[in-house]
Amino acid sequence: MVTRNGESLQQKILAGERISAAEALEIYRRPLAELGALADARRNLAKEKSYDGRGREIVTYIVDRNINYTNVCNVYCKFCAFYRTEKDDDHYVLTREQFDQKLDELTAAGGVQILMQGGHHPKLGFDWYLDLLHHIREKYPQINIHGFSPPEFQHFAETFQMPLREVISRFKEAGLGSIPGGGGEILVDSVRQRIAPLKCKSDQWLEVMQVAHELGLKSSATMMFGHVETIEDRVQHLQRLRDQQDASGGFTAFICWTFQPQHTVLKIDQPTGSAEYLRTQALARIFLDNIPNIQSSWVTQGPQIGQIALKYGANDFGSVMMEENVVSSAGTTFRLDAEKIEALIRGAGYEPRRRNNWYELI
Repeated sequence: MVTRNGESLQQKILAGERISAAEALEIYRRPLAELGALADARRNLAKEKSYDGRGREIVTYIVDRNINYTNVCNVYCKFCAFYRTEKDDDHYVLTREQFDQKLDELTAAGGVQILMQGGHHPKLGFDWYLDLLHHIREKYPQINIHGFSPPEFQHFAETFQMPLREVISRFKEAGLGSIPGGGGEILVDSVRQRIAPLKCKSDQWLEVMQVAHELGLKSSATMMFGHVETIEDRVQHLQRLRDQQDASGGFTAFICWTFQPQHTVLKIDQPTGSAEYLRTQALARIFLDNIPNIQSSWVTQGPQIGQIALKYGANDFGSVMMEENVVSSAGTTFRLDAEKIEALIRGAGYEPRRRNNWYELI
């Protein structure tokens, strides 16, 4: 394929230029090794001026803990094995004491952040959330609260009958530090209708990010793929993220992972393999030229593929993740501590460094 200015698509990518959706579909079909090499080159271009010029040499990670404050949810996503209804014997809402125990353990391990998400609980009140945020901020000021995905915020706005901007603003005032990109799945409504018909639509997901970025909150962006979507749907998802980043500029990183089908209602003929994961991550690095960090998903792919992903566009190894409940509910239970993460990073030829949510080295 040749671009209008006469350069090959490969040369265009190596020069750091923006590619179109049509070009993304073209490059996606190239041999995996070629796609990986192009993604690695784009990774180096994106990182060469970071960390005092040493960004190409460094791979970061964070010590944090996932805290799922409730598993009660009324949207019943077909791909989720984590949610429960209030009628289920194993439904829960964490107590303040349980939160403190988890945060004490995180602090003792040198952690700097919690990733706090939960189901769409129909009965938890606005003050429950504000009081919890105030409590964590006052008792654990060193811990960033990276919490509440866009579908949760849309749920809050509807349940509390409040403008979305007011909900996010009040949460920020109470202690929220940043927003995870969960619930993005695929930002194509025809896909969302098939896998999660009661969850917020694509425009609503992006609306949360627009408002949050306007209010000064940074966020991550995600994609969960390998279910009912097409390659064209994946590219459309990436296009919407890139357009949103052009508009609001608040995405710090992109993370993609494959659908884990065990114990879920949603069934597929063949689980997505590691090669397809690497191909999709590499494409994301090339296409998302305005999102500086790409995170390897060892949580779903395992440590070895997570390490290989560092040569397919990733510059971050994610989290030590002292606790993980959602993916593990679907049967995937990889665990790594800081020592193992650093060994994997070194084994790939990079220098491991801890970071905070804003990709500042600590």
